[in-house]
Amino acid sequence: MESLILVFSALFGLIIGSFLNVCIYRIPQNKSIVWPSSFCPKCGKPIKFYDNIPLLSYIILWGKCRQCKAPISCQYPIVEFLTGLLTVLFVWRWGLSAWTAVLLVAVYCLIILSVIDLELMIIPDRFSLGLIVLGLVFSWLNPNFDGSGWSHFLQSLGGAAVGFFGTLAVALLGYVMFKKEAMGGGDVKLMGGIGAFVGWQGVITTIVFASVLGLVYSVFLMIFKGKNKSDAIPFGPFLSAGALINLFYLVSPEMFAIRF
Repeated sequence: MESLILVFSALFGLIIGSFLNVCIYRIPQNKSIVWPSSFCPKCGKPIKFYDNIPLLSYIILWGKCRQCKAPISCQYPIVEFLTGLLTVLFVWRWGLSAWTAVLLVAVYCLIILSVIDLELMIIPDRFSLGLIVLGLVFSWLNPNFDGSGWSHFLQSLGGAAVGFFGTLAVALLGYVMFKKEAMGGGDVKLMGGIGAFVGWQGVITTIVFASVLGLVYSVFLMIFKGKNKSDAIPFGPFLSAGALINLFYLVSPEMFAIRF
């Protein structure tokens, strides 16, 4: 039975991943995510339903539009696969529950904003602020927090405050010290949303994970892409990755033998 649930979770995640690609493409352009139906961004022709099957259609069509033969970005199957994988992992970790449903909404938001940030260096407020609201409203389900009821809400609110104002302080300090933007406003609001889910301790571990992953990515760009160490990189994807690790494992600073 568990295997069947995971299979259906994977299929559901793949379908949602296809929809997330629509959001990633249209939201920065302020276009409707509902209408019109999917179309080729090159020739504008509508995509038939049999050419819009997650992963499978990309493979069958060899990554090209059936109509104009223009190449289709590999972002599409990557997002679909990642969404399917994360859906399976979180269902496996937390089971079929109300909290899993809330978590998956948060995961899907993190995927969308991460890809948009990678492409355009922006994080739409609707996702960051939406995560804050989502985390606070459903804080009573959150296993990250002790106690119950108002205690959960206050811990979620405290996490959002530490995430927002703590990151804001780091951003302002970085600007004063280096005379350039260390972290953008989108990152600050995103950390508020993440904090609402993981609490103040989770904010710390999220930033630790994000910093390590961001450093590795920066070194990779300098070695293989010839980037300068002063070049800006999108930090949203790494904050999202740190948040996902926290949401999956319930990581606390004690795991790093840190004392606060």
